[in-house]
Amino acid sequence: MAPLRTIVGRVGPRVMAIASQQTRGMATEKQIYNQINSTKNIKKITSSMKMVSAAKLKGDETRLSAAIPFNQWTYEICTEPTLVENATYEELPQKVLIVPFTSEKGLCGGVNSFVTRATRDMIKKLNAQGKDADVVVIGDKGRSQLRRFVPEKITRSATDIIGPGTYTLASALAAELITAGAAEYDAVVMVYNSFVNAATYKQMYKVVIPLTAGTEDGGALGTYDFDSDKMESMADLYEFMLSTQVYHCFMDGATAEQSARMTAMENASKNANEMIDKLTLQYNRARQARITTELIEIISGASALDES
Repeated sequence: MAPLRTIVGRVGPRVMAIASQQTRGMATEKQIYNQINSTKNIKKITSSMKMVSAAKLKGDETRLSAAIPFNQWTYEICTEPTLVENATYEELPQKVLIVPFTSEKGLCGGVNSFVTRATRDMIKKLNAQGKDADVVVIGDKGRSQLRRFVPEKITRSATDIIGPGTYTLASALAAELITAGAAEYDAVVMVYNSFVNAATYKQMYKVVIPLTAGTEDGGALGTYDFDSDKMESMADLYEFMLSTQVYHCFMDGATAEQSARMTAMENASKNANEMIDKLTLQYNRARQARITTELIEIISGASALDES
């Protein structure tokens, strides 16, 4: 049998290590009070962000209403926007360039996640059909999300964009798409959030086919005569059509983003109110328990003095 000193030497450090571990107990009054104050501060921030988003939403709606007729003429040449939900993408050509429109900021619900999810689903279905697809991402949030799933498909990305954007910016991005080889693809597919009302938005995609693809067989604008070189004029008109489509997607996506941020901040404020109420109730119970304990100690001490 081992000596007692040896047993104590073996067991002692382990017992001391277990005893030194911090045990988790109930929160104190001060901790609950500090949590209440921090939750109130968060509520002030979310309420302020909601009011700011509501003010910005009004301006974005005005810009969107002006962008819709500016872009309406393009639907005479290319197809109108199509709902992403339950889409099979069988109508898309063999080689497409997907352009998802996302935002630079967060705290706006699932605005960016819905667009990136639709882009991934589109790539998956196109690959199953034996078609090729590349991606040019607009917005930092979409780039960071798509990099985790389809990094090999991303050819370019445009970040640090000051929203909601202007037509000058849309023209610059259209020129970048042309530089990225948009005219070499059979179609450019733009995926974006479409604003419905302050509480609803939906994911849409629009297909833009290069005008030069239909000139030989009398396709789009094939029956029109041009004073200058026809191929050059068609290329310039395609870039102009691409810029108007980008501009409309910008306006529609920015309006949906502000409405989603307003809704998200309103929900966050409601959750903060509920948390404050629960913490206040917990704080009052802890305070009442402390007061009751102090009264019991005082009464017990007074009784002990009387008995002595």
